[in-house]
Order: sequence, then structure tokens, then C-alpha cells
Amino acid sequence: MGRVISFILLCGTLLTAKAQEPPFKHGEKITYTVFYNVIGIYINAGNATFTTSVEQYNNNNVFHVVGEGATNSKYDWIFKVRDRYESYFNTTDLQSVKFIRNINEGSFKMHEEVSFNQQTNTAVTSAGVYKVPSKIQDVINAIYYARNFDYNTFKPGDKFNFSMFLDNKVYNLYVKYIGKEVIKTRYGRYNAIKLSPQLITGTIFKDDDKMTMWVTDDANHIPVRVESPIAVGSIKIDLKEYQNLKFPLSTIAKN
Repeated sequence: MGRVISFILLCGTLLTAKAQEPPFKHGEKITYTVFYNVIGIYINAGNATFTTSVEQYNNNNVFHVVGEGATNSKYDWIFKVRDRYESYFNTTDLQSVKFIRNINEGSFKMHEEVSFNQQTNTAVTSAGVYKVPSKIQDVINAIYYARNFDYNTFKPGDKFNFSMFLDNKVYNLYVKYIGKEVIKTRYGRYNAIKLSPQLITGTIFKDDDKMTMWVTDDANHIPVRVESPIAVGSIKIDLKEYQNLKFPLSTIAKN
């Protein structure tokens, strides 16, 4: 199952846009179920949770978002995953200032910390100092930055570029706006915005342009479903629970 759980922590990496009043607040919590399909049947493989708080970092107010993913305990004997991602970003312009990643997957373990200086356009890791583009994103920060978009200004087929720093590299990626539609998940039916983010291909993903994501067509813009083929089989990730959203989740469609 490799990094199936880590997938939800990366899949929302979207666009770069002018930040406005953020559509999230202190205390927001969003939980997802990860389904894995290898023989035509989806099984409940694990879960991922994102929590948001407002804290002080270097004498500035920042959002601190923690993304945690875990396989269901009954599958731990096959492959145990306990991953934790953290992002600190300014409450004013939503620019990333620090990123932490702790990966615990089977016998593979990794700890990574990145400090961003948006004034000098640098990223500092244990491996050195790297020059990065302005408004560089980490993989968690980008999810929340992208929730600020006014998708009503997009046209189907439009592509928007963004830059992401991961594994001591800068990736220049894009997301394609597909349109709007009703999406039915195991936990609800939503009016949604349909997107197709470009991926970093490698050990998990087979194709860099095959992921599909649906986010709520309301002021919250929270992901409600993500689908993608992977190296073996495919995965589906559905919104399960939410707490303390800044705005009412007003786009649940009637049957």
C-alpha cells in the first residue's frame, strides 16, 4: 500500500493566487477516509485528518495546520503507516514559513524540516540553503492557500501554475479547472468544483495528469473527494467529518 495515506496529505497541492480573507479558522478539523482498490473492490484502508490552529511563530501570528495519516489497525500487519505533516504560514498573506514532515511507513522512517524566508526567496533544510521562487508553497500550505480562489472566474480548461518545494527540489506544476458538477460520496452528495492537479510521478503515481479532485462549491472550498490511479490499483479519498468550519457547508445537494 506504500504511501497511500501520504497521498491525501499531498493531493491538495494546487495553485498560487492572491490571498484574501481565509475561509478557515482556529479549531477547524477535517477528516477523510482513504479507500484502496486493487481488484475492483474498494476497501477502507485508513484515514487522514487536518486540524488548524492559530499560534505565535517568530513573534508573528501564523496558522499551524497538522495533517496526520494512518492505516487502519487491522491492516498494520501488512503495511503500517503513521505519517504527520505540519505547516506554519502567515495569517496575513498565507505564505509558508516552516514545514515539517515525519514519515513512518513500514521500515521506512524520515524526518524533514524546512524553513522558508519569503524575503530572500530561500529554503533552509539540513542539507543546505536552496534558492526558491517567490511565493513558494509547501504541500500542506498549498491546500489552504488554494481554498481562497474565486472559482467563478475560471473557465473549463484553464490552467494555473504554482511552485512547490519538496525533497530539496522545486517543482513547477499546474492545476486544470474542469468545471462544476454534483458528486456523490459514501458520506454525502455535494455541489462541487472539479479540478485536475498535475502530480509528481514516481513510486506512487503512474501518470502526472490523472488525478481528479472535487471541492465544495461554497465559501469553504474543502475537498470532498479525490481519485487517482497509482502504481498498483487506484485510490479514492472521501470527506467523512468536519468541525468548526468558518462558513456553513451549504452545498450539500438534495437527492
